[in-house]
Amino acid sequence: MAALNPALAAAADRLDAAFVAARQIPRLTEADPDFDVACAYEVLAELHARRIARGWQPVGRKIGFTNTTIWARYGVDRPMWSHVWDRTVTHAVDDRAELALEGLMEPRIEPEIVFGIAGPLPPGDDPLDILRAVAWIAPGFEIVHSAFPGWKFGAADCAAAYGLHGRLAVGTRVPVTDANRATLAAALPTFEVTLSRGHTLIEQGVGGNVLGSPARALAYLRDVLATQPWAPPLAAGEIVTTGTITDAQPVRAGETWHATFDTLPLRMIAILFAT
Repeated sequence: MAALNPALAAAADRLDAAFVAARQIPRLTEADPDFDVACAYEVLAELHARRIARGWQPVGRKIGFTNTTIWARYGVDRPMWSHVWDRTVTHAVDDRAELALEGLMEPRIEPEIVFGIAGPLPPGDDPLDILRAVAWIAPGFEIVHSAFPGWKFGAADCAAAYGLHGRLAVGTRVPVTDANRATLAAALPTFEVTLSRGHTLIEQGVGGNVLGSPARALAYLRDVLATQPWAPPLAAGEIVTTGTITDAQPVRAGETWHATFDTLPLRMIAILFAT
């Protein structure tokens, strides 16, 4: 990977320090109006290399802002992606996970569909075809956080900032098989998520919010990765979380949240934020 120009190297240094110290910084686009998404992915590649050098191991990817219904709310106009890591992913036990919020900046919770990749994705965006490259499906919660105060940023800011990824809790896996693949493909655009905090219903959303189907988010990721030589294509064994089905909701230590997934054959997932 070529060395960054001085302006992008300085942006990488600022973001790196922000995440290490869990201290928010001004938007990168505020300091440099020419900082665009292409610049952001150059910075992300540098930050990725730094984490690798520190011993972090990537175990998959997150796709963010696939929910087009919330673009205007956050001032973005496209999805983005970043890696998820061995030390940011937790697997629920008996449909329940416990996570600490330490080190996260203004954390929020997102109910998502998580896929386990079985092999290379085929061309096209037909969900049934895409699911032939999927080994399993699971419910998930991504905990996102913002290095920029008040969740105010542009698409380039959050793309550079690890796609806002903080933590990922993966629920009980359901294998994708010849017997259930067509049923899953048909249900993914129409199922409803119910997101609750304790006994209080907070929000509901539909699978079609995510680029028409969470399976299509995989096709988006495949195509973006093909344009980025520094990023390897999706490979068997990777975990991919496909983006929030509702808006991202603020969370605090001591709270318990859970999500149900309606007509999808997925179990409820619950998460407790440790005090």
